Amino acid sequence: MSSPFRPGGALAISLLLALTSLPPAYAQDLTLTDALSRVAQADPAIAVSAAQRAAADASIRQADVRPQDIVTVEVEDFARTGGYTPVASSQTTAWYERSWERGAKRQARVGTAMTERDVTEQRGRLRQLDLLAQAQVAWVEALAADAEIPIAQEKLNQAQRLEREVARRVGRALDPLFALERARTALAQARIAMEQAIEKARIARASLGAWWGASDDIRLDSSSFSQLSAETPGDAQPVDTVLLDAERDAAAARARLAAANSLTDPTVRAGLRHYGQGNDLSVVFGGSIPLGGRRTQRGNVERAEAERRAAEAEIAVLKVQSKREIDRLLAQRAAMVMEIKRIDSQVLPSAERAVVLVRDGYNRGGTAFTFLEVAQAQQAMIDAYDRRIVLLRSYHLDGARLDRLTGRHVPLLSSVENR
Repeated sequence: MSSPFRPGGALAISLLLALTSLPPAYAQDLTLTDALSRVAQADPAIAVSAAQRAAADASIRQADVRPQDIVTVEVEDFARTGGYTPVASSQTTAWYERSWERGAKRQARVGTAMTERDVTEQRGRLRQLDLLAQAQVAWVEALAADAEIPIAQEKLNQAQRLEREVARRVGRALDPLFALERARTALAQARIAMEQAIEKARIARASLGAWWGASDDIRLDSSSFSQLSAETPGDAQPVDTVLLDAERDAAAARARLAAANSLTDPTVRAGLRHYGQGNDLSVVFGGSIPLGGRRTQRGNVERAEAERRAAEAEIAVLKVQSKREIDRLLAQRAAMVMEIKRIDSQVLPSAERAVVLVRDGYNRGGTAFTFLEVAQAQQAMIDAYDRRIVLLRSYHLDGARLDRLTGRHVPLLSSVENR
């Protein structure tokens, strides 16, 4: 596990020692890409998406089927009044009937089915991106919990050192006895905080591993936690528009299908008629065509066109909202980076020097510095490190939101789908 502290100085050395003494679960191993790949592969909804794609493919094949031909048999004069013989007097006609589609209906049906399949696929992909975004949040929480352990360890080291120094001063009658009790209380609290930090990190890692069903304690590559990665370009496009694009294309395809259906299809039939009396045969033809096709389909055409316009309007709205959210996150992360750098360059060096100066003065045995001043200086330094962890956690959580908005992990989903 990488330390969130800057190198150099006695504090950095003690922190590195604390890190090397951590259990094997903190060894660098699992990266964010590895974790998200496992989450994507273990997603039970993959089977749902596969079944939906199979259903969409079946719809495309079905849309390519032309109207079925019809064979009809008609028997006339089978029964009537008067002198009549059923076999000799009946007429039997066998018809073969076929309809011809006008207006490229079959192509329109296939196109509509293909766009509906695209909508299904994009909806499933966005659902997977939502899942990866949640898993990425769990990853950030696990890294943040790991990063708090060295701080708790350093706080414990400071409390132990101060308890020894206070005990020495009390033994020399330089400090009252209650100062030693306060130091022992602070030491007990530091031990509890250290135990809680270790347990919190274990729970966070277990919560992360639960996303892909890990049964053992996982090892995290936490080197990325202290890295301030390159910002997402300001012109990044929101990935959610791909679904609206697909829905717009589907609405346009439905409009084309409705327009094609407004053209009526002629039906032609030919038959052979058999006369029972004399066994004579004759060839007969017939045909039909529905009337008023455009009028009956006008509502469907208008509805499909309205859906297409609505999809285009939603795309415009989503682009504006997503751009606003991306800009806000970028500005917020930039402010965090600035504060982290100022903590590293100004606050922490000053806080460390204050701890050294106050502790040296306290150890010399004089009365210029008291136990309270030493404890306050140490706490100010720990607070600065805590603030740095809080900023890094927020920075990476905002990064997870940016990754979701811009579809950074779409290539990862594509590689999983191709397996």
